[in-house]
Amino acid sequence: MDEQMLDFTLVPAGLLLMLGYHIWLLFRILKHPNKTVIGLNSLCRRYWVRAMMEDVSKNGVLSVQTMRNNIMAPSVLASACIMLCSAMAVLMSGKYGDRAVGIVFGDKTPLSISIKCFAILVCFLTSFFMNVQSIRYFSLASILINVPLKKIPPHHHAHNHLTVEYVGSIVNTGCCFWSLAQRAFYFSFPLFLWIFGPIPMFFSCIFLLLMLYLVDFSFQSGWPLGLSGLDEIHPAAGDGGPLTV
Repeated sequence: MDEQMLDFTLVPAGLLLMLGYHIWLLFRILKHPNKTVIGLNSLCRRYWVRAMMEDVSKNGVLSVQTMRNNIMAPSVLASACIMLCSAMAVLMSGKYGDRAVGIVFGDKTPLSISIKCFAILVCFLTSFFMNVQSIRYFSLASILINVPLKKIPPHHHAHNHLTVEYVGSIVNTGCCFWSLAQRAFYFSFPLFLWIFGPIPMFFSCIFLLLMLYLVDFSFQSGWPLGLSGLDEIHPAAGDGGPLTV
């Protein structure tokens, strides 16, 4: 019973820490985007889309190559996720699916082992789905970013809907799905260590949160690359303003 109590205390504590951190991160992105790496990258991508669409004839090849490179990373991670899903499915259905590792200090019941394997499988499936959505948006952006807006008649209905802001939102949505896919993949590591007990899982959650904090927040003042005029281009994305990521 004492070993099972570790699972009932440390595992929910680690999950609550992960959930609380991401709720706080979402609040910072929406309210103070220029203090987070995600917000700064989102703003710079909009600036890049505007620069690419100013002269499609000169920047068309560069924009398509950039989108192709962005598609390659989700494709590789999606392939890895689906292969890991197959491995977890074989593990759950095989003879080792109901056996605990000998060094486990925690709940060792067959039901507990099945829950752990199923949680890892859900993480991999979620990451695969997010990667597929990221590829979808990047593929759409590679077409829209090369549309010659200057050649579209002003009275045409597409002229009012296909704007630089719309294409920038498509690119940012693809990057948002890519970021979510990475985080789902990262979260599989604490769940994998949960197989060896709740103590490694809890400490891996703390280590993962520290690493994500260093990655998610900008510790430098001012705009990157000297883009001090971005507030004038997107006034709603300044400090304290909302930002669509």
